[in-house]
Amino acid sequence: MTTDPYQSLVKHLTNCTDSSDIDKLLSALLTDKEQHDIANRIRIFDLLDRGITQRDISEQLRVGIATVSRGAKAKQSHDVSALLATHRSRS
Repeated sequence: MTTDPYQSLVKHLTNCTDSSDIDKLLSALLTDKEQHDIANRIRIFDLLDRGITQRDISEQLRVGIATVSRGAKAKQSHDVSALLATHRSRS
């Protein structure tokens, strides 16, 4: 068993068999605000991929421009576009 808490989280998420299990686990682990913030980060990634400006994203999601800028920086730092594109094509 791993002692790294983040890797433990990844392992537990990997063990989930469907989206209902993931929803249960994340609901137990995260506050409503944390869930909302993570969902907004994904939305920021998606809107950036669609070519929406950071200012428009800020207005659309009703978040500060700094939140969008942090999301843009995170998206640029971590190559998740392929993972998110796969998600979008399945939804």
